[in-house]
Amino acid sequence: MSDLIRGYGRALVAVFAAVVLIWALLLILLPQVTMLERAMTAPKRQLDSTVAGALANDAQTCIGVLQAQAKAAAAPPGVPSMGGMARPSAGMGLPSMGGGGTGRPYILQCDRTDTHQPLVRASGTAWLDETYDLPRLRVAATDPIPRQIAAAEDIRDRARALHARLLTEEAQGLGLTGANFQALFAATRIPMSADQQLAETRGAKGALFAAMGLQFERDGALYKRLSLITLTRTLAFAVLATALALVLCYPIAYKVALATPPDRAVWLFLGLVIPYAIVELMRVYAWTAIIDNRGLINSALDWIGMIDLDAGQAIQFKRMPGTVFLVIVYTYVLFMVFPIFNVMNTLDRNQIEAARDLGARMWRVHWRIVIPHAKPGIAVGCIATFMLAAGAFSVPRIISRGLQAEWFSQTIYNKFFESENSNIGAAYSFAYTLVCFGIVALFMWAMRTRLKDFARVQ
Repeated sequence: MSDLIRGYGRALVAVFAAVVLIWALLLILLPQVTMLERAMTAPKRQLDSTVAGALANDAQTCIGVLQAQAKAAAAPPGVPSMGGMARPSAGMGLPSMGGGGTGRPYILQCDRTDTHQPLVRASGTAWLDETYDLPRLRVAATDPIPRQIAAAEDIRDRARALHARLLTEEAQGLGLTGANFQALFAATRIPMSADQQLAETRGAKGALFAAMGLQFERDGALYKRLSLITLTRTLAFAVLATALALVLCYPIAYKVALATPPDRAVWLFLGLVIPYAIVELMRVYAWTAIIDNRGLINSALDWIGMIDLDAGQAIQFKRMPGTVFLVIVYTYVLFMVFPIFNVMNTLDRNQIEAARDLGARMWRVHWRIVIPHAKPGIAVGCIATFMLAAGAFSVPRIISRGLQAEWFSQTIYNKFFESENSNIGAAYSFAYTLVCFGIVALFMWAMRTRLKDFARVQ
């Protein structure tokens, strides 16, 4: 800080510090706090008050339908009942009348008017009547209509009183829960035949999943932790994509920085930068023209006679995970190349020449001189590429078109916008952020890289 003050003055450093603080507060801290609060909040539909309120609404609807049925049954033939209705509104989705004074046809809301309602609990099933000391009441279809109406009114009144009390209690409490995070570890029963289950558990993937606790057998059925499997697979894919990017980009960065005259290095860098003048989404969509069943690759193979597109012999690149890896590397390659190049560019070439004069082989020059010097750039490039690959959404969605297993970013999107389960989506998002940060910290520890080393990556 003292160096910054000496170089730029107190006023400029204060402005810079204030801008950084505001940026960190508005774009990092507050969004994460908001996400954590949502992740720790139970979905409204899972609250006990919501269950009691739904019961009261069902009871009220049941009362209205039964009263309309009683009026319709009491009216003379051909004379509409009071209120202008000869039968309940078609909007109720109910069968036509006819049941006389006793019994009734099936009515969904009346069938649901029962105080024995299930409550959401992480430890197991709980019931509304048992939890809150309500008598076991229900609307029996075989009772006379007046008795059914009376039972529904009793249930309605009790449910309304309980709903009001629970709303007050929930408003006074914190209302925080860890159940949304537990959904990440929830196991789902996978229906399959005995032969399929045997093949699934005896395969290499099944053995690996069982060893990691991602699947297990119980009471003869197979269970899988689907969300956790998606998370693990996505992290593995992101690590592989990062490794592939490093393998491809390290030689390029070395060639441009240390093994090419400056005038030719400019042209090499132009070849890398020019494609990135196009919007990222357009670059991803351009790959669909290359890998489609009648895209450039399949059309070329058909033209040279290796496949016959008319016979349906197209190579299904959209089903290959390697295609997603390739497009991710292409999309984020500059985030790996530039940091490595910037650090390598500061290496004195005389060190390389001296090592070779002393008889060191080229691989040893890289291992003992180039890689240790470029380590901060490699760390920054790997971290940036990994985080971008782990959070990739457009690439796997556009390239695979739903023909491959989804990435965890797609799972989070589906929780927020497809299933309208934003609380669990927030828990998944926050947990995913922590896991990715943990992997980055572990990588920095393994690379023996500190934050101040990143200052060399300019």
